[in-house]
Amino acid sequence: MTDPLYAELLDLALEAARRAGELLRDGRPADLGVAATKTSPIDVVTEMDLASEKLITGFLAERRPADGFLGEEGASVVGSSGVRWVIDPVDGTVNYLYGLPSWAVSIAAEKDGETVAGVVAAPMRGETYHAVLGGGAYRNGEPVHCRPAPPLSQALIGTGFAYLSERRAAQAEVLRTLLPRVRDIRRGGSAAIDLCDVACGRLDGYYERGLNAWDMAAGDLIAREAGALTGGRPGEPVSNDLAVAASPDVFATLQPLLEELGAWHD
Repeated sequence: MTDPLYAELLDLALEAARRAGELLRDGRPADLGVAATKTSPIDVVTEMDLASEKLITGFLAERRPADGFLGEEGASVVGSSGVRWVIDPVDGTVNYLYGLPSWAVSIAAEKDGETVAGVVAAPMRGETYHAVLGGGAYRNGEPVHCRPAPPLSQALIGTGFAYLSERRAAQAEVLRTLLPRVRDIRRGGSAAIDLCDVACGRLDGYYERGLNAWDMAAGDLIAREAGALTGGRPGEPVSNDLAVAASPDVFATLQPLLEELGAWHD
């Protein structure tokens, strides 16, 4: 890594994610409460989501006061430096609420609209993933790479489901047709972790509709730096309509199949 700005942003993201992860892991109340709902009654915001975002934004703003912010729980600052932090303080909130281990802190840094550094910390796994643009992907400091691509029929594919019932019904129809064509499907509950699982070879591919920037900014960079391809609908980048990440040969088959199945619409 030769760009000193990238190095600075990565170091700050690593430290902010470490602090937030410790807060979430060690400070989780036994009677964890739901502070509010977002898009539906099962899309929850917990008191710890809010505390984590406050910790992250406070830490970063103290050190880089001219930067912008976009956070899942409401942080929105334009900034004047050309750098914007994209933050998911708890990716996998329902897992966290229920005491399941698949949740993460996701922090990405954009420079002039391009993601240049990303960190996904999964404390209950004891793992932290990171990448900088052009610098490869790492898990706990060791390089990671996506799996050599099997045929789609032997590929393990991750996915996720929306909170809105109408969209979940449409996603179930896509899954019904896709499932017989792959080895199996996994639903982990954290988009950031799923993307990192593609990066380190635990999944051959992953797709989901309805993700927001904070869900995938860091994980998308980590997957790409590990050799995976990412995109949305054919010829488009990842978006709220569709996010796909996979080993290159799996991607070449999976993305057009998802287009054919209409995975991008309700």
